[in-house]
Formats: sequence, C-alpha cells, structure tokens
Amino acid sequence: MGTMAAPPRPPFGSLSSSYSSLRFGGKIGVRVRVNASSSASSSASGEEFLPNARRRKIDPTWCGGGFSLGVDLGASRTGLALGKGYSPRPLMVLELTGQKLELRLLDIAEKEEVDEFIIGLPKSHDGKETAQSNKVRSIAGRLAVRAAERGWRVFLQDEHGTSLDALDYMIDMGLKRSARQGKIDAYSAMMVLERYFSMSGLGTELVLPKQLELHEKLRKGPCRDLGFLKIRTEQ
Repeated sequence: MGTMAAPPRPPFGSLSSSYSSLRFGGKIGVRVRVNASSSASSSASGEEFLPNARRRKIDPTWCGGGFSLGVDLGASRTGLALGKGYSPRPLMVLELTGQKLELRLLDIAEKEEVDEFIIGLPKSHDGKETAQSNKVRSIAGRLAVRAAERGWRVFLQDEHGTSLDALDYMIDMGLKRSARQGKIDAYSAMMVLERYFSMSGLGTELVLPKQLELHEKLRKGPCRDLGFLKIRTEQ
C-alpha cells in the first residue's frame, strides 16, 4: 500500500513514571518508563537510552537521531506512521502477523532511516492494561531484540483514545467511509506519534532486551551514526 500524507494536529498527553521487570516471550527484559527527571547523562538501567523526543527536549541543540516509526498493532492489520520531532504523517497499513510482520517492520525502518519504534500500548479508560496489552508487549519484546541488533530502540506509548482521535480527524478531512476503513490504522499510528512528540517522550516505556551485549549495541546506536562520528573524529 502506498504512503499517505496529512497535516499536524494539536498536542495532547500526560506524564508518569515507574520501573519494573517484564517477561517477553520467556526472556526477562527491563521495562523503564521515561519521566521528567530523566537526563541524557543517566547511566544505569535503561534511562541512558532516552527516546529522541526526550533528548531534543533536554538539549535543543542536539541534531542527532533518525526518524520515529509509529506502530499501531492490531489483530490482523498494523498501521504505521513516520515523523521526526513534529508533523508525523500516516505511512501505510500492513496486513501481516508474526515473524513476517516483525521482519517487514525492520525493512521499513531501514528504508526510512528510522532508529526508534513507538508502539501504541492499549489501555482502558481508567489507565489499566487489557488483554490486548499483553499481546502488544509480547510482539514489542521480540521486535526489541531484533531492533537492538541494529542499534534501534523500541518504546511503548499509551494509545488510549487515539483510534477515536484518528476517526474524528479523518472525518474532519472529509474522507469517505470507504477511504477511512482502509487508512484508519495508519492514522491511529500517527496519533500515537503525535502524543509521543507532544509529550517530548515523557511516559514512554523502553523495551530493553535482557542480553547485555545488546545493551552495548544500543549505546553505540545505528551503524550510520557510527560512521558519522568516525568522520567527525578524524577531522
């Protein structure tokens, strides 16, 4: 399916903080939620792997980081959106599941110069997680291991209400019902990214693989960033 384009919406969101261990597909991982006290110099747990939006907030002069890929996971359809700090746009809808979906997400990330995945986490109106939340966490955990091999990070973002926001937005745009049905997942992913950007990364949860060797790859970042640093060092 081809790419989509849309103008930005007003920001929204809230912030929170917590730390806990989490089991992903039989492997223990670390779950770290970014809070207002997180800083670029943090060196323990997962706080050193801050989301790009948080790093830009802490240091407005920081110009590093790639694009962010918003992901709205469904039972059979996954919506994607792309952005870099502002004005995210709906990208496409994938009708894949399991390993095929995970590998396709990695391929798209490589093509679009993405270095972080912002995955929507389903929650109820009172902030509690649902049965679907567990499924999303499982997929995010597996993707985080594959992504870390490339120096890319995976974050979870509360997505409560984003589907309704996406629907209202599409109606305001004048899209007919038939068009909305085919694009709603991508626009929902766009709303996930908008929430992430508007909150400057606060409240996101880093999905950190257990393997320490992957932590080191995350510290080094994507290969293209390493090449850039090597050139700067040699000058």
